[in-house]
Amino acid sequence: MSTQSERLAQFRALHARGRLLVLPNAWDAASARMVQELGAEAIATSSAAVAWCHGYPDGDVVPNEVAFTAVNEIQRVIAAPLSVDSEGGYSDDPQDVASFVLKLIDLGVAGINLEDGKSPPDLLCRKIVAIKQAAKAKGADVFINARCDVYLHNLVPDDAKLAEMIRRGKLYRDAGADGLFAPAMHDLGEIRDVVNTIDLPVNILAMKVVPPIADLKSAGVRRVSIGAITARAAYGAAQRGVTTLLKDGKYDTLFATSGDCPNFNALFGG
Repeated sequence: MSTQSERLAQFRALHARGRLLVLPNAWDAASARMVQELGAEAIATSSAAVAWCHGYPDGDVVPNEVAFTAVNEIQRVIAAPLSVDSEGGYSDDPQDVASFVLKLIDLGVAGINLEDGKSPPDLLCRKIVAIKQAAKAKGADVFINARCDVYLHNLVPDDAKLAEMIRRGKLYRDAGADGLFAPAMHDLGEIRDVVNTIDLPVNILAMKVVPPIADLKSAGVRRVSIGAITARAAYGAAQRGVTTLLKDGKYDTLFATSGDCPNFNALFGG
């Protein structure tokens, strides 16, 4: 099995200029292995989907041990590099966040997402610095994808969003971030401006209004993720099938997609 540093190097290479890494986010061992088997070059978790499948809401409330258990379960069945959506690091204390990420590094994780949310950007900068310093002290590193929520949370008026995204992107870059995640950005012109101004791989979240992958790649985007949509699609299909079963006493909706399920017994050595 490859080491954490080898997976990190592999993960960095997937963000090289001219490439575009597509991440259909996973939330448990089965979904992660399925995504890998379908050809994903790396695995990324969705914090929302991980929270839901363990009985928690999204929003920095998942206990650390639950997060570590989920990572262990996923790492056991995949060979591809793993990036963990860590929300805000589950603390406002940069040292606590650094300790959390060091544990992820010990578990073999190659990358993390770390978001500013509605907090001042200085807090995310301090978290990034603390993580990088703590990792360096151990002779390690991790790919930090800094999530900037200016567009996602409408933190400033529309006509000020691009400038604020660029301002924060520069702060996160200078603090040591390895990538910039700009969820809810979808205008190709604005995306190009961010790509050309921030010397970091830019990550876009797939949404209905977001242009196709090919257009994003032409704009210089180097990473596209789907977030919780894969999990929503899976749970949505299950809800439709179970609703039909309980209301109408029919199985057709469930059987319509059950045959598409991977042979997990074979994948997991059964």
